[in-house]
Amino acid sequence: MRNLLFVCVAAGSAAMLGSCATTGSVSKADKRFARGEYETAIQLYKADVAKGKNVALANYRVAESYRLSNRIEQAEGYYKAALDGGVKNPDAAFYYGLALKANGKFDEAASRFEAYTQSGSNRTLAARAETEAKNARLGTQIVAMSTNNEVTPLDQINTPSAEFSATMMPTTKELVFASGREGKKFAGNGEGFNDLYAIKFDDEAKMTGGTVRKLEPAFNTDDMHEASATYSPDGKMVVFARSNNGSKKGYLSVDLWASFFKNGAWEEPKLININDRTADDFSPAFSPDGQTLYFASGRKGGQGGNDLYKATLSANGRFSPAENLGPEINTAGNENFPAVAPDGTLYFSSDGHPGLGKLDIFMVKKGKVENLGGPINSNGDDFAPYFTGKDVGVFSSNRTGGKGSDDLYMFRKKPLKLVTFYADGTLLERNDKTGETLPVANETVALFDSKGQKLQEVTSDAAGKFTLKLDSAAANYSLIADRAGYFTARNGVSTVGRKPSQAELPAEMNDIKVPVTLTLTKIVKNKAIVVDNIFYDYNKWDIRTDAAAELDKLVQTLNDNPKITIELSSHTDSRGKDAYNQTLSQKRAQSAVDYIISKGVDKSRITARGYGETKPVIKNAKTEEDYQRNRRTEFKVTKISE
Repeated sequence: MRNLLFVCVAAGSAAMLGSCATTGSVSKADKRFARGEYETAIQLYKADVAKGKNVALANYRVAESYRLSNRIEQAEGYYKAALDGGVKNPDAAFYYGLALKANGKFDEAASRFEAYTQSGSNRTLAARAETEAKNARLGTQIVAMSTNNEVTPLDQINTPSAEFSATMMPTTKELVFASGREGKKFAGNGEGFNDLYAIKFDDEAKMTGGTVRKLEPAFNTDDMHEASATYSPDGKMVVFARSNNGSKKGYLSVDLWASFFKNGAWEEPKLININDRTADDFSPAFSPDGQTLYFASGRKGGQGGNDLYKATLSANGRFSPAENLGPEINTAGNENFPAVAPDGTLYFSSDGHPGLGKLDIFMVKKGKVENLGGPINSNGDDFAPYFTGKDVGVFSSNRTGGKGSDDLYMFRKKPLKLVTFYADGTLLERNDKTGETLPVANETVALFDSKGQKLQEVTSDAAGKFTLKLDSAAANYSLIADRAGYFTARNGVSTVGRKPSQAELPAEMNDIKVPVTLTLTKIVKNKAIVVDNIFYDYNKWDIRTDAAAELDKLVQTLNDNPKITIELSSHTDSRGKDAYNQTLSQKRAQSAVDYIISKGVDKSRITARGYGETKPVIKNAKTEEDYQRNRRTEFKVTKISE
């Protein structure tokens, strides 16, 4: 978890400086809370709860202490207890929603935010609650997102203390990072003060081996936090964030400092000219060319919370006035830890864009902000990406499974596992007398694309089997086998939606077989063939949408078999008067024929015939199932041209 160098992520550092207001008599817990000594305040407030003393307010202050020390996921139960106890703070319900979101309870969080938009008295938070509700509703979708990255903890660096905000020192090729592993404890959250460290890996590509060293005393202090170093491309200038221990006036807790490497040594760091005297400025990051410095700030005039800014470095070492990156990137939440990849793509962390609960890492692609998804993002804080090369780098996270607090993780885009699709086909012939099917050997099967263009042909083997290689991209195909005296056998095969996820693929190269069967049926003149699923509304003969889909198959049969002429017949059951049934069946048959002709079939190839109730499949029908079988549409081949 990030130390209170970045308490501004939660709510600004006013409480850290002792300006947090209290109500009623000032207790020891209140004093610690007001000074930003949240870890001690938590224990004192919990003791008050155990004694039954100001229970609702004490629970609320425990929750606030967790939130202000960037541990809001631990605040959920205390906000609920405070609200159930009738705490009088009007903002408690909003922050309870944030705690629910941080714990992945997206639907419940959204409901809380939606309620706050209606009843919340803080207009700023009410407006933010509306956005938070929408973001929370999207949370479950983002959980399902996944990218082709592998994430590995840098366990030769990580400790139970915080390690975060990595960068590379250009001159020594060392990875520089912040850690609270040594020295005195910070009262804000009980962890150590952050200092800057470096490691030169034995194997740079794998980021393994090497020994961690602490940077020079010029960069580290005993009672202030230092973090987020960023170097100019030539390695002669470094900018980093440092907190104020309270002994210096005029600046708040976090500011940007710079040092220059001259005469073989680093000069004493100095404040740079873009700091704001009334706000925190932190997490600086140079662009790859070293001309632009990106950073986060809680200064006034932004979108709310922390915003991202940029400033241009001039030849004299001063920066141009800071420029807000605008509402497309900045939100009413917090945007922090910018980074620019070698290709110029901007990355940053945010809890204001739709995410997984706390800070997620985002990229700006074609002007739009995109969540990186898993496995880089988790339901913890994921932040401070740094690219050591193309599609490889380091980021920070306090996700579960680490060594404790924030840890450093290496990410690397894995090569995509490839898929080759094959049509795994079987060609059969149906025995007209027995209904059995037998394999057809040495018969040609053709593959067509969705536009009807023939792509390839193959011959079936002795078992009627054949294999056709398909395109690796998702596509729809048709397979056709044509034998004289038989109806053309046609079937579709599709790879759409069949490609497994990268995680499901077992090897770098994967063959996926799509089963498909073609069945040849001999053409027998005057043999009735039922056209299934042709239904009509009561006492009507209009072609319904569901019937049209089935008639389209018959259109395809006629197109595939251009030498046949057919009779299409309609039959009714025995209920109703004979004359009525005869007329109705003729109208229905004609309606179906008219539909088929409208699809381009020559009218000379098809005749309509209504048989009424004169040719039942089941004589003396008694059940509704019997009647349904008698109500049918059929066709039969009446002529085969030479």
